[in-house]
Amino acid sequence: MTVCVSKDSDAMARAAAADAAAALRQAVDVRGEARLIVATGASQFGFLQALTQAPGIAWPRVTAFHLDEYVGLPVTHRASFRAYLRQRFAGALPMPLRAFVEVDGEAADLAAECDRLKRLIDAAPIDVACVGIGENGHLAFNDPPADFDAEAAYLVVALDEACRRQQVGEGWFASLDEVPSQALSMSIPQIMKSRHIVCTVPDARKAEAVKGAVEGPVSPLCPASVLQRHPACALYLDRASASALQSGGDA
Repeated sequence: MTVCVSKDSDAMARAAAADAAAALRQAVDVRGEARLIVATGASQFGFLQALTQAPGIAWPRVTAFHLDEYVGLPVTHRASFRAYLRQRFAGALPMPLRAFVEVDGEAADLAAECDRLKRLIDAAPIDVACVGIGENGHLAFNDPPADFDAEAAYLVVALDEACRRQQVGEGWFASLDEVPSQALSMSIPQIMKSRHIVCTVPDARKAEAVKGAVEGPVSPLCPASVLQRHPACALYLDRASASALQSGGDA
């Protein structure tokens, strides 16, 4: 894992987006297409804005996959990740994507939805996965203790209280009772299959999770720690999110 600390969240977002954009351009140049995973949440605002404005990406040759979605949450709800990505990613691009594969948390048959997503993501390798880390150390919606050996590409997961409180704290829901208790999430092994991982994590509230992911043991109790095992993972931080690291977060 390569750790890159920027002076502030804007510089962090630009650096992470430049990395992801370079990987996408290279994939298109080499294979004629690129496959991308995109994350959501407040921590990804700046990154997605910078990525959608990055020059030279042939977006009509890019297929994008969605990491996760709440079970049973209408797409019209302000916390819907499908709505988030339609607005902040797919709808913000200068050209349409080749395809955007959404996770349908409202599907009547969740097992069938997981199977559909698996068929689509198994069609070819993922070139770059753009992810974040939760306050509880989660990766996608794989809360601790995460399953590092899951065979499924997507699975139904239970959301722990720390994760659900984070969603309230970020303003997506008015109360804990409103936050769904389950989600459809890409599995840890599926994320780790990606050729390149760009992990963008701003803010002091994530500092302890970052410390566990970078300096702690690789453990399901800190799901993001598994990124230490990936051969091409770049972790982009600002000084606040890096503040608990032994280096002190100096850029």
